Formats: sequence, C-alpha cells, structure tokens
Amino acid sequence: MQAVSETYNDKVVKQFAIATILWGIVGMLVGVFIAAQLYWPTLGEGIPWLSYGRLRPLHTNAVIFAFGGSALFATSLHVVQRTCHVRLLSDKLAAFVFWGWQAVIVAAAITLPLGYTQGKEYAELEWPIDILIAVVWVSYAWLFFGTIAKRRVQHIYVANWFYGGFILAVALLHIVNNIAMPAGAMKSYSAYSGAVDAMAQWWYGHNAVGFFLTAGFLGMMYYFVPKQAQRPIYSYRLSIVHFWALIAVYMWAGPHHLQYTALPDWAQSVGMVFSLILLAPSWGGAMNGILTLSGVWHKLRTDPILKFLIVAISFYMIATFEGPMMSIKTVNSLSHYTDWTVGHVHAGALGWVAMISIGSLYALLPRLLGKASMHSTRWIDTHFWLHTLGVVFYIASMWIAGVMQGLMWRATNPDGTLTYTFVEALNATYPYYLGRLFGGLLVLAGMLLMAWNTWLTARGATETEQAVLPPDASEARA
Repeated sequence: MQAVSETYNDKVVKQFAIATILWGIVGMLVGVFIAAQLYWPTLGEGIPWLSYGRLRPLHTNAVIFAFGGSALFATSLHVVQRTCHVRLLSDKLAAFVFWGWQAVIVAAAITLPLGYTQGKEYAELEWPIDILIAVVWVSYAWLFFGTIAKRRVQHIYVANWFYGGFILAVALLHIVNNIAMPAGAMKSYSAYSGAVDAMAQWWYGHNAVGFFLTAGFLGMMYYFVPKQAQRPIYSYRLSIVHFWALIAVYMWAGPHHLQYTALPDWAQSVGMVFSLILLAPSWGGAMNGILTLSGVWHKLRTDPILKFLIVAISFYMIATFEGPMMSIKTVNSLSHYTDWTVGHVHAGALGWVAMISIGSLYALLPRLLGKASMHSTRWIDTHFWLHTLGVVFYIASMWIAGVMQGLMWRATNPDGTLTYTFVEALNATYPYYLGRLFGGLLVLAGMLLMAWNTWLTARGATETEQAVLPPDASEARA
C-alpha cells in the first residue's frame, strides 16, 4: 500500500498552511498598528510609508489575500485530493502557484507602503502585479480543475463546487475590474470612468467578499465541519441549493455600496433587493453547517477546533443578516461612511473568515506535521477565547461608535443647521478606538499563540505524548 505522502501532494498544502499563519500575524500586526494610529494620530508621523493611508490597503491586502488566500489555497488543494482520491495534477504547477502567490504578496508589501496604488478598494495593486496575479490564478484554476478532471470517483463533493465557483468568479472579477492602460512602470489609468468605474469597482469589491471571502470559505465549512464532528452534512440537498442560490444572487448585490451616489437610482435599488434576497441562501447554508452537529453537541465541550468552526458559522450568520439590513436605503443613510461599516466588515473577516480558517488549519496541521494532534489542545482553547473576545470587543465598539456617528451627523437644530460639528462627533468616537485596538491586540495574541503551538508541534511531542513517554523517549522525540 502506498504511503500517504506518495499518494497525495501534501507539501504544497503544508507550505500554504504555514504561510497562512505567518501572513496572518503580519496582516493583523499592521491592523493593530493602524488601529493605534487612530487613537494616537502622531504615531509614525513624518514617515510616509508608515502613514495610515498607505498602511490601511497593506492591511486589507495582507489579511484578505495573504492570510485568507493562503488558507483557501491550503484547504482547497487538500480537499480536492482527498475527495477526488487522486494526487494533484502537477507537482511543478503546485510549486509555481505557491511561490507565485508569495511573490504577489511580497510585491504588495513593498509597493503599497511606497504609495503605488490604483486607488481601488481591494484592487489597489498596480498593473504589473495584477498581471502576475492573473497568471498565478489561471495556473491555480488549471491545477484545481485538472485534478477534478482525473478524479477516481464520479461524484464531485459539494466543497469542491464552492471552491470551483470561487476560483472562476475571482478570475472573472479580477481581470474585468483591473483592465487598465499602463502609463509607466507602476502607473496606470482605469479603462472605465465616472459612475461606470464605480459600478465596476463595487461589482468587483462586493463579489470579492461574496466569492473570495464567502464561497471559498463555505468550501472549508462543508468539508471540515462534518469531518471534525464525524457526522455527515445535515442535508446534502440543501448544500446544492445553497450553492446555486448563492452564486445566482451574489453577483447582483454590489450596487448597495453606492447608495445615495451618482449611480442611477434603479441600479441602487437592484443592489438592495438582491442583498435582501441573499439572506435566504446565506442563512440556509449556515443552518446546514450548524445542524450537522445534531446529536453531537456535547463535543463542543471538549473540542476547541469544533468551537472555532461553529462560532465562525455564527459570525457568518451575524454578518449576512447585518449586510442585507445595511443595504436598505433608509438604514444605509444612517450607517454609510460610519464605523458601523467597519464593525460589519470585521464581524465577517475576523469572526467568519479568520475563525473558519484557524479551525480548519488546526484540524489539518497535525496531519501535515506527522503528529497525532497539536502540541497543546489547551492552547487551542485559549486561542479560541482570545480570538472570540477580541472580535466581540472590536465589533461592539465599532457598532456603538458607528450608530452614534450616524445619529450625530444627521442631527439638526430647529433652524436646519447641524447640531454637531464633525470634530465633536470625532471626539465622541475617540474612546471606542481604544476598544477597537484592545480587540485587535487579543486577536493578534491568539495568532502568536497559534504560531508557537504549531512550532512546538513540528518540533516534538504533544502534551499527552510527553505525559506517557519515558524521559529518554520524550527527549528523542524533541
């Protein structure tokens, strides 16, 4: 019988898993630094590449594409091999995808602090890097779908549907939104203009959320939740309905980012309506994941990995209720441009994306490192509470600050003048930025604990093994 290492390519999965942890720490560290800048505005003053305007896009790119992207690469390339019962299509292509993606991340880490940007949210990188992204992404698609094409089982498991949908949609979104005319080595002008440019950008921007940060991570949910719970998915039929409903509706929701702008009113309304419809497949899929634990809820008491996965789904439900609600024009008139939006984004990013990724990685890492389990299960539980409390502090402070900002900005005196100046609203917001910073520090502390746990797992025995091995054996293992 062939060894697992010969049957499957776990090397690239391991590389992406380690990269996920490292880039997670980097991205969240930058996030903590810019959160500190909001409380201490002179932090980094006089150093252009440490300015908030340059570091903020570095933070978003690092946590979305470096941390989240590496997690998606790691889990998708693991899942597609296991569910198709075949090795990846090409080991060389897999290596190119890994090193090509790392090159993209390093290029972003250099160019964004230097001020090279297109000025498009989540699509700031300039045209040479965009071309590299396209090449790496097409290679990834070829690797993923080529592996599915040579599968040994007829059935294609639903997790691969979500991963496949995410790969195809992101390729379409990236290429169309980044069509530009180069005007120098690191300068370009968008092929679109005015309201059309805004529409193309938020068609891309919201669907980057919908497909990169939702569909791909739902692929994780559909594989790792049943596997960790050791139960079949609650309803396979619902998972297929979830997939088709999600990809049919999500593409139309982008205009809700442009309420009360120059975009035609009918287009704004279309974005709002489809956002409200989106609640149904989102919650239907989330309930499918949660109900998978029917009969085994007691496992949550002893399995912190399962806690990460299930609480992640809970935050997914929060974010996918909040998003449609905030797309309603009357609500949007209060929430838009406030820190409420920041809280909403991080409920999804830190609550859903990060927690489902961390839980999935904890499930994967022992296998990748050749161990029975992680070095310390107690540390995983500690990480869970650090992360959960960090997310709660972060989003609660931003929700309160955001609603307060919206109410203060719209408050008027009987004669029609504004009740509060902008500076008064900013002053009232100031304490909540400290709460935001505290929450970010807790999340970052959890990631550092995860890195240390992973390092010790790779280096030696688990706590349980240390307890049962004789001293000389445990030293040999270490």
